[in-house]
Amino acid sequence: MSLRLLQHVGVDGTRSVIAATSAGAAFVTGVDSVCALAERAIADGTDLAGAVAAYGTGASVDIAAELAAGRLMSPIDHVDPAHVVMTGTGLTHLGSAEGRDKMHRAAADAEKQTDSMRMFLEGVERGKPGPGERGQQPEWFYKGDGSGLVAPGAALEMPDFAEDGGEEPELAGIYLIGADGTPFRLGLCLANEFSDHVTERHNYLWLAHSKLRQASLGPELLVGTPPEHVEGMSRIHRDGAVLWEKPFLSGEANMSHSIANLEAHHFKYDLFRRPGDIHVHFFGTATLSFAEGVTTREGDVFEIEAAPFTLPLRNTLTRAAPRLVSVKAL
Repeated sequence: MSLRLLQHVGVDGTRSVIAATSAGAAFVTGVDSVCALAERAIADGTDLAGAVAAYGTGASVDIAAELAAGRLMSPIDHVDPAHVVMTGTGLTHLGSAEGRDKMHRAAADAEKQTDSMRMFLEGVERGKPGPGERGQQPEWFYKGDGSGLVAPGAALEMPDFAEDGGEEPELAGIYLIGADGTPFRLGLCLANEFSDHVTERHNYLWLAHSKLRQASLGPELLVGTPPEHVEGMSRIHRDGAVLWEKPFLSGEANMSHSIANLEAHHFKYDLFRRPGDIHVHFFGTATLSFAEGVTTREGDVFEIEAAPFTLPLRNTLTRAAPRLVSVKAL
């Protein structure tokens, strides 16, 4: 039975961890965060399932009801959000270059292969290296710190200067850096990586700007070996009706890079192996409503669901109030 971990906050503000399997869900006794649970597992030389067993479980809980009541948090966080690093990789999925190419060809010679297509094909060729080999490095971007991580069910807010707020349905790897600098993968989450595709389309060198946005994780952290094949559905609801929907695929069977290769090229940098830090790394997608001509607007609801996750990820699109930031000289 696959183990899923969730973080819960009660009406009185008390935090708890929930362990869920196909047999049901129950509160884990004596621990108030997935990070603390992972630290216990590392210290004991066991895994997360072993740490859950060491703490034990108590009262059963209906996780769907708790999600509906708004009592499920992001499945990972840190007492100091600055110690959560959000990053990601693009052009990692079979078919992902097509949507990106549509965006970038307007600024490129139609007879010339774009940088996006070249990078994608290099990943297809060398993105799944054998044991002991170093594969092709992927496209990589920085997304922000933990202050930009939005709880499941909460609003995704685009800045007042944003040109667009678009969904990106994908998987995210969750990691904790151990005391000796070893990255430990805690598991995978369903994710909406949420980007500004109009800004990116204007000039692909603005990709870095387009990614500095919030993101949301589904409420469940899937523990254990990552599934080879994940098939889900991405939807946009508007005014109570489905505006757009399309299936999406993830997992290594549908990727041009292995997860191990993406991890190796992220954690090869010393600054990403700082003990105690949490990393949320988005693995990319090949399915975007923007690539099919959809223009989102405030009030739209993004919905992403995929087995083996049992709960959907829903977020409403909002826009921040205008604010002009100025710098003062000292």
